[in-house]
Amino acid sequence: MANEAVLVQDLEDRKLEVTVADGATIEKGTILKLSDPNTGAASSADGDIFLGIALAEKVANDGQTRLAVSRHAVWDIKDSGAGITAGEFVKIAGANLIATADDDQVEKSGEVVGMALQTAAAAEVIEVLVGGWG
Repeated sequence: MANEAVLVQDLEDRKLEVTVADGATIEKGTILKLSDPNTGAASSADGDIFLGIALAEKVANDGQTRLAVSRHAVWDIKDSGAGITAGEFVKIAGANLIATADDDQVEKSGEVVGMALQTAAAAEVIEVLVGGWG
């Protein structure tokens, strides 16, 4: 995969552990989407429900089915190409990409990754406050 997020500042003491498929390969910094029950997979498309960001690498078929994810930190994440203004809420817009969240997405909040701490030109990497904004 490409464009993995890079941790800038961790803001949480305890990490959320989620279920992942044993056969999955997940790079550290991968933005994960939620599937039921409490299962994570690499984000892939606009509309994915945000679960967290992988804090470690997961190698395929290594016998591991649990992975720690970040839900409250500052991460460098790449804009999908449309640009983002500082202070806007952002959502998953593809594999490890973000875009500005629409008002209805912010209200439903499952799609919200966090709040942009910087303004992004098209396809720029910016700091995003993941969780903890409300």
